[in-house]
Amino acid sequence: MASRALSAVAAGGYGLALRLYRRLPRRARLFVVHKTHPAFTVGAISVIERGDGALLLVRHSYRHAWGFPGGLLKRGEDVAAGARREAMEEVALEIELLGEPAVVVDPGPRRVDVVFRARPVGDPSGAHADSPEIVELAWFPPDALPGLQHEAAGALVALARASGQPASVPTGRA
Repeated sequence: MASRALSAVAAGGYGLALRLYRRLPRRARLFVVHKTHPAFTVGAISVIERGDGALLLVRHSYRHAWGFPGGLLKRGEDVAAGARREAMEEVALEIELLGEPAVVVDPGPRRVDVVFRARPVGDPSGAHADSPEIVELAWFPPDALPGLQHEAAGALVALARASGQPASVPTGRA
């Protein structure tokens, strides 16, 4: 009986809080939400495939395993524009994004990655490390991928799931 009464009091308090919340101006409501809910960073990853099926991988200066071109979005940046920007900044390659992206939510580091399939626009042989972040890049056949960063492996799995294909990917130290 006591637990039922306690539940009723809690429900009443929650209802009151919701009624007060509803009366707050929009900016104040957003402030409350941002302060009481976890923040996530959002990144864009491009899985760039050449005409022969090879995938473009990069090794970042701060990681050991291989990954895909990508990075965090700038404040207010459209995710597709961010994916194209990161490919140009990291590997000097203009890309075309293909189809709908997949999304990977990693609650540990509170990161959301939007993963795009992409192909080079024009000649892919011009791709080169164009950022201090990138120490090496190479094209790999999909059946001979090196050890991948956790995020890169997750990106491939997410794209495979989105297209209904099975995925098995090698992982390395991140």
